[in-house]
Amino acid sequence: MINLSDLRGFALRFLRPLDPFLLAVALAIVAVATLMLESASPERLEAHLFNLAIALAVMWFMAVQPPQRLHSFALPLYVVGLVLLICVAMFGDISKGARRWLNLGFMRIQPSELMKIAMPLMLAWYFQKREGMLKVRDFLVAAVLLALPATLILKQPDLGTTLLVLSSGLFVIFFAGLSWKLIVPVGIIGVAGIVAIVSFESQICAPGVEWPGLHEYQKHRVCTLLDPASDPLGKGFHTIQSTIAVGSGGMLGKGWREGTQTHLDFLPERHTDFILAVISEEFGLAGVIIILILYCLLIGRGLMIALNAATLFGRLLAGAISMIFFTYAFVNMGMVAGMLPVVGVPLPMVSYGGTALVTLCLGIGILMSVQQHRRRK
Repeated sequence: MINLSDLRGFALRFLRPLDPFLLAVALAIVAVATLMLESASPERLEAHLFNLAIALAVMWFMAVQPPQRLHSFALPLYVVGLVLLICVAMFGDISKGARRWLNLGFMRIQPSELMKIAMPLMLAWYFQKREGMLKVRDFLVAAVLLALPATLILKQPDLGTTLLVLSSGLFVIFFAGLSWKLIVPVGIIGVAGIVAIVSFESQICAPGVEWPGLHEYQKHRVCTLLDPASDPLGKGFHTIQSTIAVGSGGMLGKGWREGTQTHLDFLPERHTDFILAVISEEFGLAGVIIILILYCLLIGRGLMIALNAATLFGRLLAGAISMIFFTYAFVNMGMVAGMLPVVGVPLPMVSYGGTALVTLCLGIGILMSVQQHRRRK
């Protein structure tokens, strides 16, 4: 006969490592994801639930690991990820014109996904080692550690993942104490570059003009962002159809499973990168505000955990992981609204995709681990 008190005790021990607030917000987001996938692509619902089960198991496993163990894994994980990226560059599988996958015989892996977590782990480990004696050269070393995998991923080419890996590392460098004297000039140069691109769009987007460091398709993505009508049935198709879906939803939307852009197959990638357009069309501005509130709660809680972390390693890691969610959401929403180029960044924990879901839930598990071992005041 089952002893209820023993069962209750087991449940409490099982749930103790999990932060209740983070868990509640994460479950609310995946509930929205499940609801929208049922509308956008119901044939993928079973696979999504399987991926979700794995992701939640990974989240719990990471939550029970002490930050000291994560600290010991940082350097080996970074080195393994870097070696795998080099292997991809040398003899990786080519799919749709990109070399991103490594065939291990029994399975194919995408090592760039590993770097989304390995990169902030590595830099947090490095700055923890240099705590109390940081100098300018330490930030230069950190920049080199970040540039190595980012360059390899950009060469695949995979601009979306490059941006995510870069941002995860840059957040660690920023939280470690990077001087504003170095940040402000870079910001000014970036703004000036954007203004120049917009001002001289007709000249730099002309046929035959090459953009240093970028592939031709990446140039087209930026140019069609500036003028989607220049290629309405090609590169601009995604942006045009997405903005139509967003605008047609109004305040309250057309209703669940009533989106015409979605169900008449005008909206491309509706279950992955453009699922926010489905939310906007079927639930309107109200639905988008709800998902925005959930992300704000998740990011805010993560930053609070970072503030109360016991070590510099925990503070930097928790802060960077929290801001990774911001980067995912900001870039994806900018894509869907036609304000940023289409770079293949999913809406965090909502877009269909097992790898991204597991990676992000792993990040939430790390936040819970840091929270479990926070400072005792």
